[in-house]
Amino acid sequence: MAQAMRIHPAAVVHPEARLHESVEVGPFAVIGPQVHIGAGSKVGPHAVIEGDTTIGERNRIFQFASVGAEPQDLKYAGEATRLLIGDDNLIREFTTLHIGTSGGAGLTRVGNKNLFMAYSHVAHDCTVGSGCVLANSAALAGHVEVGDHAILGGLSAVHQFTRIGKHAFVAGGAMVGMDVPPYCTAQGDRAELVGLNTVGLSRHGYTEEQIGRIKDAYKILFRSKLGLNEALSKLQAEHGGHPEIDYLLDFVTHSQRGLTR
Repeated sequence: MAQAMRIHPAAVVHPEARLHESVEVGPFAVIGPQVHIGAGSKVGPHAVIEGDTTIGERNRIFQFASVGAEPQDLKYAGEATRLLIGDDNLIREFTTLHIGTSGGAGLTRVGNKNLFMAYSHVAHDCTVGSGCVLANSAALAGHVEVGDHAILGGLSAVHQFTRIGKHAFVAGGAMVGMDVPPYCTAQGDRAELVGLNTVGLSRHGYTEEQIGRIKDAYKILFRSKLGLNEALSKLQAEHGGHPEIDYLLDFVTHSQRGLTR
């Protein structure tokens, strides 16, 4: 009875959908049979949630959002794939988040406490960490990985199979075709590095010593005349063993598309 009181009579909720009794669903929302929604989440009017989609607790999905739809991939043939969303996310108007494909991991994954502003897009097989912001009309192509606390400005776009490191800042309108290293700021078409996201690092508790090491790493990797392998060796020798530097070294070493420079 408590659940029925929270679901507007004009909403269309499939009887096989699994909603916690505290979930609120607005008028004209549509929720499909494979949808699971956790406690305290709210679904706004006219939102559509479909596919094999699991949504955690205390998420707010605003009006007209499309969550769990089939991917915009011509190779997709209806195979069973999923969308997994964590807790405390804000999914604003006209945002689109799609299930995965068999050509990827079969899973699109979103962490916790992210903000997806109006018209932002997360394509199939993407992985978005926690604490990220996708501003208005920011778009991720398929198979993109976004690290924790990354920010993508309005109208920015990320090429498929590209990675955005944690605490990176992608400026509005940027067209990202290669990996953006952690802690860095990228802007332009095609995007280039223009410095470090020191404001973001300070806000998330990085100490002056840690930021100083990251500044040294940036100079060695992207402002010296050293070749990449030589720069990596120098950085390892001078600052290796510190977690923030080891993460950067690992990110750069495992880049497949190449680095935004």
